[in-house]
Amino acid sequence: MFLVFAIVAPHLFETLTSQAKQWITDSFSWFYILCVAIFLVLLVYIACSSSGNIKLGPDHSQPEYGNGSWFAMLFTAGMGVGLMFFGVAEPVMHYVTPPNSDPETVAAAKEALRITLFHWGVHAWAVYALVGLSLAYFAYRHNLPLKTRSALYPIIGKRIYGRWGDAIDTFATVGTIFGVATSLGFGVLQVNAGLNYLFGIEQSVPTQIGLIIFVSILAGLSVFAGLDKGVKRLSELNLILAVLLVVFVFLAGPTIHLLRTTVENTGQYLSNLFVMTFNLQAYDSTGWIGGWTVFYWSWWIAWSPFVGMFIARVSRGRTVREFILGVILIPTGFTIVWMGFWGNAALFSIMQENNIALMEMVQKDSSVALFEFLNHLPFSGLMSMVAAILVLLFFVTSADSGALVVNYLTANTEDTPAWQRVFWVVLIAALTVCLLLVGGLATLQASMLVSALPFALIMMLMGWGLLKALNLDATKARMLNEARTTPRAINNPRSWQQRLGLIMHYPHTEEEVKVYIDTQVRKAFESIQREFKRRHLEVDIQNTEQGLQLRVDHHHEINFIYTVYAHETVPPSFMLGQGDADEAQYYQAEVFLREGGQNYDVMDWTQEDLIQDIIDQYERHLYFLNIVRGTAS
Repeated sequence: MFLVFAIVAPHLFETLTSQAKQWITDSFSWFYILCVAIFLVLLVYIACSSSGNIKLGPDHSQPEYGNGSWFAMLFTAGMGVGLMFFGVAEPVMHYVTPPNSDPETVAAAKEALRITLFHWGVHAWAVYALVGLSLAYFAYRHNLPLKTRSALYPIIGKRIYGRWGDAIDTFATVGTIFGVATSLGFGVLQVNAGLNYLFGIEQSVPTQIGLIIFVSILAGLSVFAGLDKGVKRLSELNLILAVLLVVFVFLAGPTIHLLRTTVENTGQYLSNLFVMTFNLQAYDSTGWIGGWTVFYWSWWIAWSPFVGMFIARVSRGRTVREFILGVILIPTGFTIVWMGFWGNAALFSIMQENNIALMEMVQKDSSVALFEFLNHLPFSGLMSMVAAILVLLFFVTSADSGALVVNYLTANTEDTPAWQRVFWVVLIAALTVCLLLVGGLATLQASMLVSALPFALIMMLMGWGLLKALNLDATKARMLNEARTTPRAINNPRSWQQRLGLIMHYPHTEEEVKVYIDTQVRKAFESIQREFKRRHLEVDIQNTEQGLQLRVDHHHEINFIYTVYAHETVPPSFMLGQGDADEAQYYQAEVFLREGGQNYDVMDWTQEDLIQDIIDQYERHLYFLNIVRGTAS
């Protein structure tokens, strides 16, 4: 329906979106500014609190991707096309028309870089990190669906599976589609400008439509290949080319000047961070905030379901603190280097080398600024070609990542047919084409600003729900350590030699551990079950894939779960015999609670030892529930 309206009544559509953009800018600028500030403060608080130790998954989980691949995927999905489009253009535009300084002065140059770093720095990644952390935490820690609705479970409970949940995912889907479409709009304009600059190919809507179709085909192939083979490899290639380009600018440009100015820009950005965060120009409104800062904040919010979902998908097994610091600080550091080198090199060319043509070209067509700048450096033809390829790859990565995320949001399961993922590539491409036909980049920006407003409110609720759930999780972890436990009394205490022999036993095979679980552990569980039933509590004993689980039903409160798994382990070398093969597998009978593995082995424990350990853990659990009840009342 939306696409039909844009095609049938393009002028009316353009007018309505423009009016809606102006109304939102006038009425809700304060809301965007306040929201993003709250997101950043909330994440800093969480990272510094005890909640930062919680893992995005069970306690024993490990990251699925190495740091290099993880950084490459979150970075290219988050900002790739935008950095290429605005790396030269934005500092130059602020230099020509600064909000507070005299145009084309040293003060204007300093302000230009400070503003650029502000727009692309920690605030942008805080928006992404909040959504990504919420999705990853509830999906991997609490086994809820990897959807936006899951982040509101602490607030609306099981209603996330009904109309409320559908509405939340719908807002996220709409915001994602418009955010990706806007980035694709920037990307196609810059690719077209680069081809025109390099090969004289006409800059026109038909050419841009052709480029969108071509990129959609590449994106469809990447989506068809899947996350590990398609998106991951493209992201790593993007990062390599981006580093190559920024190193080239650093070496070919005024190297010492770039180092000095970038360090100074970073200091000015950090020292003015608080003031810029809450600046609304409320007493002297010029419209600049709405055209720049509010636009960027809405862009990041519109993109946040997409980027947040994507980085959540690749961040399982990391701690909350590692996630926040990694997502916010590492990309921000690269962005400071990127914007500092490109922006200062461009301003140096204008201010010291009198390259007025670059300044005029940015004012005329910002999409060609990158190629005009490279034209004044050595190997301009080769590096312009590399830049065009990189823009194209960023273009493809944004399209295929966006399609994967929209597919996650709209599908019932992650295991969807390839044609369904490709369908979303086609739909996003069709929307981009329609918006370009209707009114070009201005319509793309207006549509995105409108779509971001409802999701900003949802993000506020997500932050509240995340904070509640993390505090509960951290409280339980603290109570498990602080709780008083009944001293263990063993009817037949072992001698110290027997005890030493027990803790230094030789590693066991999987079959030995499973036999122990099926005999001794089962008998201990059955003894516990009989006693609990005598006290009118329901206890279930269930076989799992690798072990045996005991569950005590607490009805409306959190159930107690105690499981013994046959868990593969690597024993110390001094405990292995000389005849043991390197490839041999050894197992231990490890205790797992609801939160995950507890990293201790109960193999060869007596039934009484096991029963006493279960009672110890159960007493800690009751202590936790008592604290939670007291807090709730």
